[in-house]
Amino acid sequence: MLPSLFISHGSPMLALEPGASGPALARLASELPTPKAIVVVSAHWENQELLVTGNAHPETWHDFGGFPKALFAVQYPAPGDPQLAAKVVGLLQADDLTARIDDQRPFDHGVWVPLSLMYPQANIPVVQVSLPSRFGPALQTRVGQALSSLREQGVLLIGSGSITHNLRELDWHAGPESVEPWAKAFRDWMIEKLAANDEAALHDYRQQAPNAVRSHPSDEHLLPLYFARGAGGEFSIAHQGFTMGALGMDIYRFG
Repeated sequence: MLPSLFISHGSPMLALEPGASGPALARLASELPTPKAIVVVSAHWENQELLVTGNAHPETWHDFGGFPKALFAVQYPAPGDPQLAAKVVGLLQADDLTARIDDQRPFDHGVWVPLSLMYPQANIPVVQVSLPSRFGPALQTRVGQALSSLREQGVLLIGSGSITHNLRELDWHAGPESVEPWAKAFRDWMIEKLAANDEAALHDYRQQAPNAVRSHPSDEHLLPLYFARGAGGEFSIAHQGFTMGALGMDIYRFG
């Protein structure tokens, strides 16, 4: 059975400058059985409801500005999977979660940046599920649980966000050895609670974790972690690191 994964996708420039995360993602992909399909919850599709991409040929969306032209030339032409999308909607509805198909949504960079490093051939079908962020961690845990059976069917479930994400506090010139103590303290607390399977503390992280609001002024980049945890099994760390002083690049495996 495939695990579920939480991937800190970092800056969109990861696609061109993979640093330590690129080899870690490639190595992780090589260790796993080749998925029949991939389902991703990305921090960059916030919505008020649960939507599932039903397009057979989603476009690559460069949903950012201010980066080099070479990044805008990157394409990730993975196919969609309308049949799987319908199955995902059915599983969510079976758990009393309202969900529907979105036939227009392209892949945002939270999807194609990490997948371009894991599966560069872009030959594995990909379905994306939206992030109703205002409903917080508990809903994402529930969404993960509702879709967990897909792992037994060869589907890789991925939450794509960041273990810390405060863009205003980044040092764009800092090397990988430079880590802000407040960001590390938050990351370490999350690892401790994940290892202990302390769901109550994890769901209440904004009150209990050190530097929670500083690490996540808004929590859309952490919520995909709860999807991966809800969908998966035993927690383990696939990769740890920071870039720009405070942008966590950890990769976690569940199961």
